[in-house]
Amino acid sequence: MLSLRDLNRATLARQHLLTRHKGRPADVVHRLAGLQAQEPRPPYLGIWTRLEGFERDHLHDELHAGSLVRATMMRATLHLVTAEDFAAFRPVLRPMLAAAARRFQDVDFEAVAAVADRLLAGGPLTFNELRPLLLEEFPGADERVLGYAVRMMTPLVMVPTQDRWSFPRESAFGLPAVGLDPAPSTETMIERYLAAFGPATPADVQTWSGLGGLRAVMKAMDLDRLADESGRELFDLPGAPRPGGDVPAPVRFLPDFDNLVLGHADRRRVLEDEFRPLVATKNLRIKATYLVDGFAAGTWQIKRSGKKAKLLISPFAAPTPLDVLEEEGLALLAFAEPDATSHTLEHVPAS
Repeated sequence: MLSLRDLNRATLARQHLLTRHKGRPADVVHRLAGLQAQEPRPPYLGIWTRLEGFERDHLHDELHAGSLVRATMMRATLHLVTAEDFAAFRPVLRPMLAAAARRFQDVDFEAVAAVADRLLAGGPLTFNELRPLLLEEFPGADERVLGYAVRMMTPLVMVPTQDRWSFPRESAFGLPAVGLDPAPSTETMIERYLAAFGPATPADVQTWSGLGGLRAVMKAMDLDRLADESGRELFDLPGAPRPGGDVPAPVRFLPDFDNLVLGHADRRRVLEDEFRPLVATKNLRIKATYLVDGFAAGTWQIKRSGKKAKLLISPFAAPTPLDVLEEEGLALLAFAEPDATSHTLEHVPAS
């Protein structure tokens, strides 16, 4: 039987949150099977908290080299993934993405995707540039629906620029440089999830991926069968790390939308149920959190005023003393705001 702390430590070990990885950003992105990237900055911070000696240019360079791409992937949301995982995962996700697009039944989605392929063959376009061109081909259609159909049906990657976090507010999208896997494997995707988030239930995998019907697939795979304190069946990779709940866990800061917070149906291994409303907002934003003893203890945000940068700490319950958070928090601030002349931490009420 695995306790809640056992599950916490097993997942933290796989997420490089017990000890930072030594290597390249692509190593971390591959190990995590992608980082959610609704906004440009969070993946940088998510890699910083997991990778020793990480500098902004390391990720910037890999994005421009094409070894990492930002694209619509799991849960029909933007993710940062390796080019190889884009090619392997995108075909597995296609039925889920197509189902999301077909909520709008008055559009010929295959035709829209074919036109988008033709238009983008001439080079990358922003969606503000692409939507009017689609409307010329499909007069009378809702241009927002046309754009959404392309996002779901057409495998696209965002084009990095020289912006601070590699992507501007309005990014261009282009056709990928890599071909999609002609023989995609749902089983391989499940294995990659378990390597990053396990041990886990089929519902956990489905929550992370957006795919359904995974219980039968997982039962047919050669996986370890485990149980948690409530008797739920958990699946895991044979030989995967499970260091035990008594292993020390250092303070770590997770960015907005981090998949560690989003990657399970049952999030209690990281985030207590009573605190979920303080992390997930009504407009579907997932706030940045910090971990103390392996579990989310509050949220954080950076406030910049002139040359001064503050890390505002909002604890869920009893505040963690700032001196416990200071070393990691100040290092985060120095990375995120390198040109600030003042870096400080401050407790503020949760909002």
